[in-house]
Amino acid sequence: MRKRLIFLFLCLLTIPALHSQNESVIDSIPPVRQDGDTTSTKNLGDFISHQTDAIVGSLFGASRQLSNADSIINKFDALPSFGIYKDNYFIVGTDMFKKPTKMNSDAKFQVSIRHRLTNSTLPFKTYFFLTYTQKAFWDVFQESFPFRDLNYNPSLGLGRALVRHNRFLGTISLQFEHESNGKNGEDSRSWNKVSFSTYLTLNDRWTFHSKTWIPIVDGKNNKDIVKYSGWGLIGIDYSSPKKKYNFGCVVTKRGGVNLNANIIANFSVRLFNDDNQFLFLEYYNGYGESMLDYKQYRQRLRLGIVIKPNFISMY
Repeated sequence: MRKRLIFLFLCLLTIPALHSQNESVIDSIPPVRQDGDTTSTKNLGDFISHQTDAIVGSLFGASRQLSNADSIINKFDALPSFGIYKDNYFIVGTDMFKKPTKMNSDAKFQVSIRHRLTNSTLPFKTYFFLTYTQKAFWDVFQESFPFRDLNYNPSLGLGRALVRHNRFLGTISLQFEHESNGKNGEDSRSWNKVSFSTYLTLNDRWTFHSKTWIPIVDGKNNKDIVKYSGWGLIGIDYSSPKKKYNFGCVVTKRGGVNLNANIIANFSVRLFNDDNQFLFLEYYNGYGESMLDYKQYRQRLRLGIVIKPNFISMY
């Protein structure tokens, strides 16, 4: 019930702003003449441009760091092609509100890399990239330290920077992803996704990201994986002025029409001023954390170390 209320609250936050914006748009639309006067068409074009600027201005705050989009894109193109994609972390923890045991405690780590195949020199300033993310669930408190599950997630993507009046707004991307756990027989899990992503830099401290996908489920043992692992997500991140502290929250909508969701919340503190290593706390609540046990509900808290990308995410 608590997860549903959180998800509903996030949705309700957006409704008043959208409703108010729509009313102002409808009330201020100039009448279009029917006599073929090109002035009316020009006025309508100016009006649409003005309304677009108003919407962008209401969503994206002023920023010195983001007000020179050309330099940001050039800096991105000048970066090494190979680098960090998502957070790389190693964390250890147990189920919340239960007595810790070797069966409900584990270590979890993620390795995530990307390789840019082209700079943003393709038509419409797009670029191709490859990514690879591997997530491991390691039963370090059990005898012989077995790996419970390994999840592999390679992808091929096409991305583009979003710019308006030289303000860097973020990125959009289209990706083809494969995800599986590499096991045989009854433990085999796999699916493919065509995903659409947005990453928006609202200002120097706040970013918003969303992702939705078209699932292509080819695994015989996980035909209902969308019911547990979802069909889309939204997330928001906050960084302190010098990026010493970071907070993030991701809500993944599971299958069905009710307001069910998987929730990930994390908090990190930079350990050293000149490094991108952070003390990392992650809370997971929901299903689908690992592919092998995607039907298993978890409410787990883990603590460890994370290495974050040291440049604005273009993926």
